[in-house]
Amino acid sequence: MAGTSDEANIIYEEEYVLNSRGMKLFASRWLPANGNPKAIIFMCHGYAMECSITMNSTGRKLANAGYAVYGVDYEGHGKSDGRQGLVLDFNSLINDCCHYFTTISEKKENKKKMRFLLGESMGGAVALLLHWKKPDYWDGAILVAPMCKIADDLRPNAMVVGVLSALSRVIPSWRLIPTQDIIDVAFKEPQVRQQIRANEYCYKGKPRLRTGCELLRVSTEIEQRLNEVSLPFLVLHGEEDQVTDKAVSKQLYEVASSTDKTIKLYPGMWHGLLYGEPPENLNIVFSDIIDWLDHKSQYGNTRIERELKQQHEDHLKP
Repeated sequence: MAGTSDEANIIYEEEYVLNSRGMKLFASRWLPANGNPKAIIFMCHGYAMECSITMNSTGRKLANAGYAVYGVDYEGHGKSDGRQGLVLDFNSLINDCCHYFTTISEKKENKKKMRFLLGESMGGAVALLLHWKKPDYWDGAILVAPMCKIADDLRPNAMVVGVLSALSRVIPSWRLIPTQDIIDVAFKEPQVRQQIRANEYCYKGKPRLRTGCELLRVSTEIEQRLNEVSLPFLVLHGEEDQVTDKAVSKQLYEVASSTDKTIKLYPGMWHGLLYGEPPENLNIVFSDIIDWLDHKSQYGNTRIERELKQQHEDHLKP
């Protein structure tokens, strides 16, 4: 959490927004108090997490570095509507994020700002799917232990997956998926595990049937489409991650068609790179993230130049 010396530098706000299905989604934002952010960052949180508490320190660190940060709790997550921990359709989740993030981006004061996606774990999958939905819209992505593949130790065997997939169409919200406690293997710091377990807005327990099937479906699709990733990206992964597969992050870096791509692997670090590690490790991770963002923000924006040119040409047309 940011200390009191940071409070004057940050404006924190929250609101509820309606999605296309009439559900209230909880949205948070951390803004530099000077009113002139370097760029906009859209946070995509992980499975069973939420933005305003578990991602709060991330929002504050980035806002203190001069960035406007926006996050939204997915349906069934955090303070948003829906049965806790239930993702009926990942495509609807992507549409919700896309609508909210583009609404923010298209505001007059933001139109000339660079826009970046920051996705953690399942949020990394969300970020990649948002990129594919609008390939030329985002100026870059930070992918933190992205869910490009669920680690084999957490993945049921093929026969179990087939049975669970069939059951999910009948009893989607049941908690039947056999897996170990992700909190214990994701976050190195014991006090962080305690905080997450005490957070009523974080889902605990076995994954619900439909949620588990959707996560498997999406991660399998992403693993098969890594070569289609074309935006600038920074991928970060702990060498000791037991939740998502670091080998697939390496594969993403190697096969993505992006001409601007960077990978950082951290020896000894676990899955929760943004808030589950000791302070000295968090400092390393956030230093890498902010350095990457500063470099991207400093050297202009070809997307904005292209859009302004198109607007000028459209204006000149008879």
